[in-house]
Amino acid sequence: MAELHPQLQEDCVVLGRFKLSQLLLMRDANYPWFILVPDRQGISEIYQLSAEDQSQLLLESSFLAEFLMKIFNGDKMNIAALGNIVPQCHLHHVVRYHSDPAWPAPVWGKLPAKAYTEEALNNVLLKLNELELLGFDYEKNN
Repeated sequence: MAELHPQLQEDCVVLGRFKLSQLLLMRDANYPWFILVPDRQGISEIYQLSAEDQSQLLLESSFLAEFLMKIFNGDKMNIAALGNIVPQCHLHHVVRYHSDPAWPAPVWGKLPAKAYTEEALNNVLLKLNELELLGFDYEKNN
């Protein structure tokens, strides 16, 4: 298993994994914000993945995006692969609302991260459990 970049370890909660990717929750309660990290060492860009892994990442990303929009009832799904600070290949999935504090601008740098309360984190985990994520294994510590 590829080691997570230290910034991802600091900023996120590991929720579990799909066939290719680990699923993380960003520690920012301002938005439902999840990150897929392909489990491949030394990859910084999607094009560096094999064709099979690229296809699998697209399937996981699309499935996750649809799932998140259903359970969080969002207005828009933002998906981004920036990598300017964290070079490890990863895809952000942020559920957006017309009423969110950064709308319509991107979420980066708009507000300081808002820590999850234990109750709010548990609510997110409960929402994830409402629908089964096909091919997803939850971390045992959640």
